[in-house]
Amino acid sequence: MTFKPDSLINSSEQSYLDPSELTALSQYVSSIPERIAVYRTLRDQEIAIMQPVADALQQHTQASDARLEQSLRHGLMVMRHVAMAMLLDDNHLVEERLKGWLPDIVNVHDTQTLDQQLFQLLDQQLGRVFNPSQLSLLKPSLAQAQALIAASSGPSLHTF
Repeated sequence: MTFKPDSLINSSEQSYLDPSELTALSQYVSSIPERIAVYRTLRDQEIAIMQPVADALQQHTQASDARLEQSLRHGLMVMRHVAMAMLLDDNHLVEERLKGWLPDIVNVHDTQTLDQQLFQLLDQQLGRVFNPSQLSLLKPSLAQAQALIAASSGPSLHTF
């Protein structure tokens, strides 16, 4: 269950929190220190986390430097949105923020396969950096981002 603080705040006009809402609030509040720790690690070690991914991607692909650089930019932007979604416990944030541009830009730059490889390598790297509990905080949003990339093989929604 994704905790939505704004929905609980808005529902306070009608009634007090029911037991399940109060439990969700309690679970979210107790998870804040770990969420902040994961966010700080992602923020402070972004380069240290992404560099092994970039090195492995460069070794295992024949993509041009420009396409590789573009894919890495996608990965960095996605990770920043994933970090914020994890911090706020809002799994829908990633889809809301990325669906308007990520599939189209992946199509335009033709980086779908490269981006999928990047996220497989990133998943492995994150498993080295974070413990299973911390990793489970990131997985839902990462999965949404990967699904958007996988869906990018269809026709572009926008004309350029």
